[in-house]
Amino acid sequence: MGEGKGMAEVRSTFSLRPGDAAPDFQLPAPDGTVHELHGLRGNSGLLVVFACNHCPYVVHLAKELGSLAAEIEAEGVATVAISSNDIEKYPADAPDKMTSFAAESGWNFPYLFDETQEVAKAYGAACTPDFFLFDHELRLHYAGQFDDSRPRGGEAPTGADLRAAVKGMLAGEEAPVRPYPSSGCNIKWKPGAEPSYFG
Repeated sequence: MGEGKGMAEVRSTFSLRPGDAAPDFQLPAPDGTVHELHGLRGNSGLLVVFACNHCPYVVHLAKELGSLAAEIEAEGVATVAISSNDIEKYPADAPDKMTSFAAESGWNFPYLFDETQEVAKAYGAACTPDFFLFDHELRLHYAGQFDDSRPRGGEAPTGADLRAAVKGMLAGEEAPVRPYPSSGCNIKWKPGAEPSYFG
Protein backbone atom coordinates (compact mmCIF):
# COMPACT_ATOMS: atom_id res chain seq x y z
CA MET A 1 0.00 0.00 0.00
CA GLY A 2 1.43 3.35 -0.97
CA GLU A 3 1.50 6.25 1.43
CA GLY A 4 2.19 9.92 0.87
CA LYS A 5 5.81 10.64 1.61
CA GLY A 6 6.49 13.45 4.01
CA MET A 7 2.96 13.41 5.43
CA ALA A 8 2.15 12.26 8.96
CA GLU A 9 -0.60 9.69 8.47
CA VAL A 10 -3.28 9.37 11.13
CA ARG A 11 -5.81 6.52 11.21
CA SER A 12 -9.44 6.15 12.21
CA THR A 13 -10.15 5.60 15.89
CA PHE A 14 -13.14 3.25 15.48
CA SER A 15 -14.76 5.01 18.44
CA LEU A 16 -18.15 4.24 16.89
CA ARG A 17 -18.85 0.53 16.59
CA PRO A 18 -21.16 -1.32 14.18
CA GLY A 19 -24.75 -0.87 15.29
CA ASP A 20 -24.10 2.43 17.09
CA ALA A 21 -26.53 5.24 16.33
CA ALA A 22 -25.29 8.18 14.29
CA PRO A 23 -24.68 11.14 16.63
CA ASP A 24 -27.19 13.88 15.87
CA PHE A 25 -26.11 17.25 14.52
CA GLN A 26 -27.25 20.48 12.95
CA LEU A 27 -24.59 22.19 10.85
CA PRO A 28 -24.50 25.01 8.31
CA ALA A 29 -23.42 24.90 4.70
CA PRO A 30 -21.26 27.82 3.49
CA ASP A 31 -24.41 29.62 2.27
CA GLY A 32 -25.85 29.53 5.79
CA THR A 33 -28.41 26.78 5.12
CA VAL A 34 -28.62 24.55 8.18
CA HIS A 35 -28.82 20.78 7.68
CA GLU A 36 -29.74 18.25 10.35
CA LEU A 37 -28.83 14.58 10.45
CA HIS A 38 -32.26 13.03 9.93
CA GLY A 39 -33.07 15.36 7.05
CA LEU A 40 -29.94 14.22 5.23
CA ARG A 41 -30.64 10.49 5.42
CA GLY A 42 -31.54 8.68 2.22
CA ASN A 43 -34.11 5.89 2.08
CA SER A 44 -31.35 3.28 2.38
CA GLY A 45 -28.74 5.06 4.47
CA LEU A 46 -26.26 7.89 4.85
CA LEU A 47 -22.53 8.23 4.27
CA VAL A 48 -20.87 10.80 6.55
CA VAL A 49 -17.41 11.92 5.45
CA PHE A 50 -15.11 14.14 7.50
CA ALA A 51 -13.06 16.07 4.98
CA CYS A 52 -11.40 19.41 4.27
CA ASN A 53 -10.16 21.40 1.30
CA HIS A 54 -6.38 21.25 1.63
CA CYS A 55 -5.51 17.74 2.84
CA PRO A 56 -3.61 15.75 0.16
CA TYR A 57 -5.47 12.59 1.18
CA VAL A 58 -8.83 14.24 0.52
CA VAL A 59 -7.67 15.89 -2.71
CA HIS A 60 -6.40 12.48 -3.89
CA LEU A 61 -9.84 10.86 -3.82
CA ALA A 62 -12.21 13.84 -3.98
CA LYS A 63 -13.38 13.35 -7.56
CA GLU A 64 -13.84 9.60 -7.13
CA LEU A 65 -15.83 10.32 -3.97
CA GLY A 66 -18.08 12.55 -6.05
CA SER A 67 -18.63 9.71 -8.51
CA LEU A 68 -19.24 7.16 -5.78
CA ALA A 69 -21.73 9.44 -4.05
CA ALA A 70 -23.72 9.78 -7.26
CA GLU A 71 -23.75 6.00 -7.71
CA ILE A 72 -24.93 5.20 -4.20
CA GLU A 73 -27.48 8.02 -4.27
CA ALA A 74 -29.22 6.04 -7.00
CA GLU A 75 -29.40 3.19 -4.46
CA GLY A 76 -30.94 5.41 -1.80
CA VAL A 77 -27.77 6.16 0.17
CA ALA A 78 -27.20 9.89 0.64
CA THR A 79 -23.84 11.54 1.37
CA VAL A 80 -22.75 14.49 3.48
CA ALA A 81 -19.24 15.87 4.00
CA ILE A 82 -18.21 17.78 7.12
CA SER A 83 -15.17 20.00 7.62
CA SER A 84 -14.09 20.42 11.24
CA ASN A 85 -10.64 21.98 10.85
CA ASP A 86 -9.46 25.06 12.75
CA ILE A 87 -9.75 27.72 10.06
CA GLU A 88 -7.75 30.31 11.98
CA LYS A 89 -4.62 28.23 11.48
CA TYR A 90 -5.78 26.65 8.23
CA PRO A 91 -7.63 29.36 6.27
CA ALA A 92 -7.60 27.21 3.13
CA ASP A 93 -10.35 25.18 4.80
CA ALA A 94 -12.62 28.17 5.51
CA PRO A 95 -16.27 27.99 4.42
CA ASP A 96 -15.75 30.60 1.71
CA LYS A 97 -13.47 28.10 -0.04
CA MET A 98 -15.58 24.99 0.60
CA THR A 99 -18.12 25.69 -2.15
CA SER A 100 -15.51 25.94 -4.91
CA PHE A 101 -13.65 22.85 -3.68
CA ALA A 102 -16.89 20.84 -3.68
CA ALA A 103 -17.78 22.06 -7.17
CA GLU A 104 -14.33 21.23 -8.55
CA SER A 105 -14.57 17.78 -7.01
CA GLY A 106 -18.04 17.04 -8.38
CA TRP A 107 -19.61 16.89 -4.93
CA ASN A 108 -23.36 17.19 -5.46
CA PHE A 109 -24.08 16.67 -1.77
CA PRO A 110 -23.99 18.99 1.25
CA TYR A 111 -20.57 20.05 2.56
CA LEU A 112 -21.02 21.42 6.08
CA PHE A 113 -18.85 23.32 8.55
CA ASP A 114 -18.36 22.07 12.11
CA GLU A 115 -16.98 25.25 13.66
CA THR A 116 -17.10 24.00 17.27
CA GLN A 117 -15.54 20.64 16.31
CA GLU A 118 -18.11 18.96 18.55
CA VAL A 119 -19.55 16.85 15.73
CA ALA A 120 -16.12 15.47 14.85
CA LYS A 121 -15.64 14.56 18.50
CA ALA A 122 -19.06 12.91 18.71
CA TYR A 123 -18.19 10.67 15.76
CA GLY A 124 -14.67 9.97 16.99
CA ALA A 125 -13.30 11.38 13.75
CA ALA A 126 -9.51 11.60 13.69
CA CYS A 127 -8.41 12.15 10.12
CA THR A 128 -9.35 13.61 6.79
CA PRO A 129 -10.90 11.74 5.18
CA ASP A 130 -12.77 9.63 7.73
CA PHE A 131 -15.79 7.63 6.53
CA PHE A 132 -18.91 6.51 8.42
CA LEU A 133 -21.61 4.52 6.59
CA PHE A 134 -25.00 4.25 8.31
CA ASP A 135 -27.99 2.13 7.34
CA HIS A 136 -31.59 3.28 6.89
CA GLU A 137 -32.02 3.34 10.68
CA LEU A 138 -28.85 5.46 11.00
CA ARG A 139 -26.97 2.61 12.66
CA LEU A 140 -23.29 2.29 11.81
CA HIS A 141 -22.54 -0.39 9.24
CA TYR A 142 -18.99 0.55 8.22
CA ALA A 143 -16.19 2.83 9.33
CA GLY A 144 -13.00 2.39 7.37
CA GLN A 145 -10.97 3.34 4.35
CA PHE A 146 -12.15 4.44 0.92
CA ASP A 147 -9.69 2.02 -0.71
CA ASP A 148 -6.01 1.03 -0.62
CA SER A 149 -4.75 4.03 -2.60
CA ARG A 150 -2.87 6.89 -0.99
CA PRO A 151 -1.40 10.17 -2.32
CA ARG A 152 1.72 9.64 -4.40
CA GLY A 153 1.35 5.89 -3.92
CA GLY A 154 0.94 5.25 -7.64
CA GLU A 155 -2.61 3.88 -7.44
CA ALA A 156 -5.71 5.64 -8.69
CA PRO A 157 -8.58 5.81 -6.19
CA THR A 158 -11.48 3.44 -6.84
CA GLY A 159 -13.46 3.48 -3.61
CA ALA A 160 -13.36 -0.32 -3.64
CA ASP A 161 -13.64 -0.83 0.12
CA LEU A 162 -16.43 1.67 0.57
CA ARG A 163 -18.32 0.41 -2.48
CA ALA A 164 -18.13 -3.14 -1.11
CA ALA A 165 -19.43 -1.94 2.25
CA VAL A 166 -22.40 -0.18 0.62
CA LYS A 167 -23.17 -3.26 -1.48
CA GLY A 168 -23.09 -5.49 1.58
CA MET A 169 -25.25 -3.14 3.61
CA LEU A 170 -27.89 -2.95 0.89
CA ALA A 171 -27.86 -6.74 0.61
CA GLY A 172 -28.55 -7.05 4.34
CA GLU A 173 -25.16 -8.51 5.18
CA GLU A 174 -23.50 -8.20 8.56
CA ALA A 175 -21.10 -5.30 9.13
CA PRO A 176 -17.56 -6.01 7.89
CA VAL A 177 -15.27 -7.62 10.45
CA ARG A 178 -12.07 -5.66 11.18
CA PRO A 179 -12.21 -3.22 8.26
CA TYR A 180 -8.97 -1.43 7.40
CA PRO A 181 -9.04 2.04 8.97
CA SER A 182 -9.22 5.20 6.95
CA SER A 183 -6.09 7.32 7.10
CA GLY A 184 -5.06 10.85 6.27
CA CYS A 185 -4.04 14.14 7.85
CA ASN A 186 -5.17 14.65 11.42
CA ILE A 187 -8.14 16.91 11.96
CA LYS A 188 -6.73 20.31 12.82
CA TRP A 189 -7.99 20.80 16.34
CA LYS A 190 -8.22 24.19 17.95
CA PRO A 191 -5.67 24.85 20.71
CA GLY A 192 -6.57 22.77 23.74
CA ALA A 193 -9.45 21.05 21.95
CA GLU A 194 -7.75 17.82 20.91
CA PRO A 195 -10.00 14.98 22.12
CA SER A 196 -8.81 12.25 24.44
CA TYR A 197 -9.30 9.50 21.82
CA PHE A 198 -6.83 11.15 19.46
CA GLY A 199 -3.13 10.44 19.57
